[in-house]
Amino acid sequence: MTPDATHDPALTSWVASAQAPGCDFPIQNLPHGVFSTAGGAPRGGVAIGDMILDVGAAIRFGLLRGKAAEAASAPSLNALMALGRAAALRRDISALLAAGSAAEAHAGALLVPMAQARMHLPTTIANFSDFMASIDHCARLGVRRDPKNPLPQAFRHLPVAYHSRASSVRVSGEKVVRPHGQWPREDGMVRFSPTEAMDFELELAVWIAGENALGRPVTMAQAPERIFGVGLLNDWSARDIQRWEMPPLGPFLAKSLSTTVSPWVVTMEALAPFARPAPSIEPPPLPHLDSPWNRAMGALGIRMQALIVTPRMRAEGAAPAVLTDTDFAHLYWTCAQMVAHHGSNGCNLLPGDLLGSGTASGPEDSARACLAEILLTGPVTLPNGETRNYLLDGDEIIFRARAEAPGATPIGFGECRAEIAPAIAWPH
Repeated sequence: MTPDATHDPALTSWVASAQAPGCDFPIQNLPHGVFSTAGGAPRGGVAIGDMILDVGAAIRFGLLRGKAAEAASAPSLNALMALGRAAALRRDISALLAAGSAAEAHAGALLVPMAQARMHLPTTIANFSDFMASIDHCARLGVRRDPKNPLPQAFRHLPVAYHSRASSVRVSGEKVVRPHGQWPREDGMVRFSPTEAMDFELELAVWIAGENALGRPVTMAQAPERIFGVGLLNDWSARDIQRWEMPPLGPFLAKSLSTTVSPWVVTMEALAPFARPAPSIEPPPLPHLDSPWNRAMGALGIRMQALIVTPRMRAEGAAPAVLTDTDFAHLYWTCAQMVAHHGSNGCNLLPGDLLGSGTASGPEDSARACLAEILLTGPVTLPNGETRNYLLDGDEIIFRARAEAPGATPIGFGECRAEIAPAIAWPH
């Protein structure tokens, strides 16, 4: 993962909006996604400025060709991810969209305004596993459980994870229905009702490339090539239900209610300028979770934010209020270590599988990446004077992220957002 000509800050696109200040999708980014327009079927596209390059249209005009381009035009990105990382396709798309390209003559047929498109899940997700890789998140919440031993026993030796629910992953923009569940009240009685502790968790979505046969481990040398790209992920959590059900097997209904992901997959090639050395951890990782590459550039410098819009804020036209401002580089375990650990027992990771990084909290109070951490110091007071403990119906959570580094063009991820809808009336 080394920067090349596609990362050149001097590179511009014939798509004018790609040069707009603060643009998430300059030509140095080029994330993949799946979209549709009114009356049309889902198909693959690439974000550029405020437009979507219709990959299938580019193929029809003879501007892109080959197996990777065909896979990138499909109604899901599984086939593209099955081919592994897509560096050559990235170079072809960059050349197509670069200023001076003959493709500009076909702009009307190649480009779809994002405002006119509906986004879909990037892949058909067969498996979803969620990690817990932030030492700051674990330590803050672990103190409540055991002040003397706040971290899980294995945390410093491996990235802790659990299998979550693939069928309830939804794309940004779909509402999340407040779930029912059971937990004990202050009087000790266990009751069943809508959760009273709806929470968000700000995470990175990691999309898997390639495939390993069942029984064939994934090594640290192979792990970086098994990551196609990343996006944003909200691991919604019903904390009252979670606290009751977790011992001894871990979260279940508190997490399977819904998971929201951003629609654009930012490739690892696009993130090359933002690689950083992995954090120094103690004790050093065992050899199967260590590599010179990971130590040198396994971490990613990505600024991540969680924001809230309440019904009152929406009615007043107020800007979203920031709840969390963190950096993904703080995580104790890297994405490559998560992939290598997941596959260390020979588990077969499939193209288009989804991994969640776990709550991406950092050491600063402002970097607490879920309400369970934020509320340790009391209720949240918003700029308009409203207060929140956990989320209320109509509250909308928005995730944003931006990768920045000296000498590199900043790139963004688009938004990951969803609103809390009221619980349904329980059937009788």
